[in-house]
Amino acid sequence: MYIGQAAQLSGTTVKSIRHYEAIGLLPEAPRQGRYRLYDAQSVEQLIFIKCAQQLGFKLKELQQVFATHQGQAFPWDRAQAALAQKKRELQQQIEDLQQLQGRLELFETSLQQAREECPLGSR
Repeated sequence: MYIGQAAQLSGTTVKSIRHYEAIGLLPEAPRQGRYRLYDAQSVEQLIFIKCAQQLGFKLKELQQVFATHQGQAFPWDRAQAALAQKKRELQQQIEDLQQLQGRLELFETSLQQAREECPLGSR
């Protein structure tokens, strides 16, 4: 299939596909004359890339998943490892945000107490 059909089936754009090829995220497609030809495996990889981006993966992270992938079977083990790492990072972010929220609540309480003890704006 041509690039337009691959874009349509994967829910991405022709421009994105060309960009993914340029940065090595997607193997360069074989050509028939001037036209790139894509197969079902390419479309599956494009769908994976799009879904992963929607879940917060950056292209650099995805490049690591596909670093040695050259049209072989989809690298499920590397994808699984990347997902596990992303989950750990997300859990750490959640914990950091919860700590920040706790500190903000303490700060808010101390400000309220200071305001009650010394009302600066009441004069």
